[in-house]
Amino acid sequence: MNSLTIRRPDDWHLHLRDGDMLRAVAPESRHFGRAIIMPNLVPPVVTGAQAASYRDRVIAAGFARPLMTLYLTETTDPADVVQAHRDGIITAVKLYPAGATTNSASGVSNFENVRDVLTAMEAAGVPLCLHGEVTDADIDIFDREARFLDRVLTPLRAAHPDLKLTLEHVTTSEAVDWVRAHPGVGATITVQHLMANRNDMLAGGMRPHFYCLPILKRGTHQTALRQAATSGEAQFFLGTDSAPHPTHAKESACCSAGCFTATHALPLLAHVFEEEDALDRLEGFISLHGPAHYGLPVNDDTITLSKGSHLDFPARIEAYGQSVTLFDPGHPIHWHVVD
Repeated sequence: MNSLTIRRPDDWHLHLRDGDMLRAVAPESRHFGRAIIMPNLVPPVVTGAQAASYRDRVIAAGFARPLMTLYLTETTDPADVVQAHRDGIITAVKLYPAGATTNSASGVSNFENVRDVLTAMEAAGVPLCLHGEVTDADIDIFDREARFLDRVLTPLRAAHPDLKLTLEHVTTSEAVDWVRAHPGVGATITVQHLMANRNDMLAGGMRPHFYCLPILKRGTHQTALRQAATSGEAQFFLGTDSAPHPTHAKESACCSAGCFTATHALPLLAHVFEEEDALDRLEGFISLHGPAHYGLPVNDDTITLSKGSHLDFPARIEAYGQSVTLFDPGHPIHWHVVD
């Protein structure tokens, strides 16, 4: 198969930042119809009014159909969340365990302090997106997702069985199995976790542009993620977690976590699905399963991917005096989006 026309895809987990960085990276997601926009700005987006203002800035920067989220804190007002969702300002609420990832210091430390918010969301049908890691200092960074499933997510699911859940950027076979065991729960999978494992990041030298959180895991987990993404199972769908950082912040003694894939995510995914002999299931993963999970219509228009010469994507994009380095898998990609 050398050409594939599918419904226009959506990105169910995207970081756009703000200010100059927002203006630089928003147009890079032009091949996606909609995207769930992450709220971990500085300061974070915690109220409906802030989400509405941020939505206006995203649209002005060049991404026309953002789906906004609120950052859950231990002082979030349940009434504000419900009203913002009822008014169409937000699509979901994002839960960050405090300290789990970039700009997560305002996240949740004590889950008992957000029970009232979760109860209100459950009653009003407001989805919850979760960064699924514990942050205890004594737990190995490669085990944080698996521990989250047992210590946080399983009790949360039992306490709020009707709360719409999306487990974001799953990275382990344990997470894949947990999602399969809980019908109605959705899970996003990133480009980098399908394309790479921790050997790609660490063997022969540390590659900072492969460093993200949750961190890349063993090859066996990468295999499980590939099997889930290409399975055709509707619980799994694309969330790129494309996360721009200035190049100097990535190439530093303590580098920032995140992979920037928005520009070339679709050719990279076509490469993965072709390797797994599953190109016929790519449309489901990137265009159909996400809308079904969130109760939204699929996009009306289509895009075409074609296979040909080596994809010549830029090493970096300019961001008003800074640069952002693209995730480079380290081998040729031959798929292209036909603009």
